[in-house]
Amino acid sequence: MNNILNKFSLEGKVAIVTGASTGLGQGISLGLASAGANIVGVDYVEMPETEEKVKALGKDFLGVTANLLSIEPVQGIIDQAVAKFGKVDILVNNAGIIRRCDAIDFTEKDWDDVMNINIKTVFFFAQAAAKQFIKQNSGGKIINIASMLSYQGGIRVPSYTSSKSGVMGVTRALANEWAKHNINVNAIAPGYMATNNTTALRDDADRSASILERIPAGRWGTPDDVSAPAVFLASEASDYINGYTVAVDGGWLAR
Repeated sequence: MNNILNKFSLEGKVAIVTGASTGLGQGISLGLASAGANIVGVDYVEMPETEEKVKALGKDFLGVTANLLSIEPVQGIIDQAVAKFGKVDILVNNAGIIRRCDAIDFTEKDWDDVMNINIKTVFFFAQAAAKQFIKQNSGGKIINIASMLSYQGGIRVPSYTSSKSGVMGVTRALANEWAKHNINVNAIAPGYMATNNTTALRDDADRSASILERIPAGRWGTPDDVSAPAVFLASEASDYINGYTVAVDGGWLAR
């Protein structure tokens, strides 16, 4: 009988991870690499640290510098991945931004920038990956990064909340259409994570204390907390999970 852990192996797989230079993107890249995948990292800056850490795990790394505020680079990233590795098996749509301002004063630019990268690029990158999976006749795994604000309204982040609510919706919509192609589309909704996006919150002693008070686990999450669920959703172990958003939140939503 095969060991159940074999179903979690990503040996020989090729994964594209956006926003791979730091934080959750770097953590997910390292998780997928440690499970056996070669990594195509995408970010608007170079990713020497992520590359070094992936290679230390014995896997190959292709870094692609691209600004995902526009969908223009998307097909080229797929093409570069295929040129180097011959195929793509996994896409993690992790890149995202947040802009904080009272809704009454929120600007069109802060609306458009966040919506462009957090939901428009997510959809069109997923579409490009799905076309590649179908062309390969291989199936594939798409993992979108949602948020607690896919479930809740938040404060002073109207475009972020709208975009992340959209991520949960588009994850369901794409799963419905692409399951017949053996493509799984799921999402992870991280809770409050110790990453660049939450520096302002963690630096505000009162806000940080009120957040921690509500997390049953009593701590901020880390990239490691998200990387293992990402490996699961990228692997054969999750073949019958489709269109679902998994909260990785230390119990926040249970409160």
